[in-house]
Amino acid sequence: MKPPLLVATGIGKRFPGVKALQGVNLHVQHGEVLAVLGENGAGKSTLMKILAGLQQADEGSLEWQGREVCFSSAVAAMQAGIVLIHQELNLSENLSAAANVFLGREPQRWGFVRKKSMEQQAQVLLDRLGFGLPAHSPVAGLSPGKKQIIEIAKALATDARLLIMDEPTASLSQAEADLLFGVIHRLKSEGVSVIYISHRLQEIERVADRVTVLRDGENAGELAREEIQHDAMVRLMVGRAMSDFYQHQSHPRGGELLRVQSLRTRVHPRHSLDFCLHTGEIVGVAGLVGAGRTEMLEALAAIVPAVSGQMWLDQSAYQPKNPREAIAQGVMLVPEDRKQHGLVLEFSVQDNLTLPSLESQARGAVFRDFRAERSLAESQRENLQIKASHSGQVARLLSGGNQQKIVIGKWLARQPKLLLLDEPTRGIDVGAKREIYQWMEKLVSEGIGVLFVSSDLEEILGVADRVLVMHEGRLAGELTRDAMSEEAIMHLATGAVTEDLISRSS
Repeated sequence: MKPPLLVATGIGKRFPGVKALQGVNLHVQHGEVLAVLGENGAGKSTLMKILAGLQQADEGSLEWQGREVCFSSAVAAMQAGIVLIHQELNLSENLSAAANVFLGREPQRWGFVRKKSMEQQAQVLLDRLGFGLPAHSPVAGLSPGKKQIIEIAKALATDARLLIMDEPTASLSQAEADLLFGVIHRLKSEGVSVIYISHRLQEIERVADRVTVLRDGENAGELAREEIQHDAMVRLMVGRAMSDFYQHQSHPRGGELLRVQSLRTRVHPRHSLDFCLHTGEIVGVAGLVGAGRTEMLEALAAIVPAVSGQMWLDQSAYQPKNPREAIAQGVMLVPEDRKQHGLVLEFSVQDNLTLPSLESQARGAVFRDFRAERSLAESQRENLQIKASHSGQVARLLSGGNQQKIVIGKWLARQPKLLLLDEPTRGIDVGAKREIYQWMEKLVSEGIGVLFVSSDLEEILGVADRVLVMHEGRLAGELTRDAMSEEAIMHLATGAVTEDLISRSS
């Protein structure tokens, strides 16, 4: 029996004031998919950077193919056969697929790039992955799934034996994710190993041969193939059962907070939307990609003007012309892409938390009151349990879950009447998810309305009092809590409306 491809023993890593890893052990077999799980801040990223040569461990040792090694750089790890594929893909959009695959390592003759040879070699790699992508294709305009394949081909061009994939499906559609899983299976059959990092536990059940779990920078446990189940993974990650996550509480349903009548969005102008939301309830919005859920939230928040329709907030006409007017009336949106639209990543935690409240915190509505801003930021950081060393820490350096808490916290500081959440737990760990669910429950108990979009049906079923299901821009149906099920939601989301479901949702 071959020795493991990679063995990490007793890995430790410290940063100022933080012990990121302590005594971590990990091994990877030839042709194995090893999933590495853990909450944000558990040490996954630090460990992967050490394996890929981006950082050096303070303690412990690495063995690669039976020999002890110490990678001084990412280039040294790549030359050995270890490549880290980051969540944010690193491609040059103005070049072809082939040029990206061999960027910096182009085949040359007499100082000139051998373009035809480069494209032929790249095509062999792309065909090996079974994706049918022409090597001469410009990268600009390609789907996220095809860009992901180019990144894998880049790694294989260096004779990689171990690929580290960090959240590889974060920006992929389900169809693209399915194709990626086929590629991973093909690589396994060729003896290539994969370390797979994802917060999507359903994917882990599908692709992993083994699971290693980290908690607070230490090994929390391991699961063999036959032991990989959703609840078992959660229990190791957070030290408690999944049943603790969705502690849904029924609150007295109050008066009508929002009424929407004949609302038409620019993406689906032929279909109108009619619904209402009361205080004391969490309303989920489900549907397939392209159903118009995000566009509906953006119209409610006046991010993108509606084509037509009427809205009432607290039984008064609500027709904001822009986001500023919507915010002034208490309607605030936590967007789907927190990094692009929810945060100024290079600003500090404090600056992000106080940005929407600058005017209200200013002295005489003119001069910034830094003491008041600091007090507000510290209060929100404590209330939301944002894990940052201090309020001056740059937001870019925080985990996804803590970044999401900042986006939510900055609007809570404005005391909203209606909070709109677009995929509020996407790309964050289960511990941070649970905290956000608890905050949603707390908000409705205080009379704040919560309308949230989610593609996670388990989340919808666990959190929502009621669910609106959209299909191709129209409201396909509405389900009360006692009528909600994955089958019923998907039935409506795919447009297959039946008399039975209509009667159950009425």
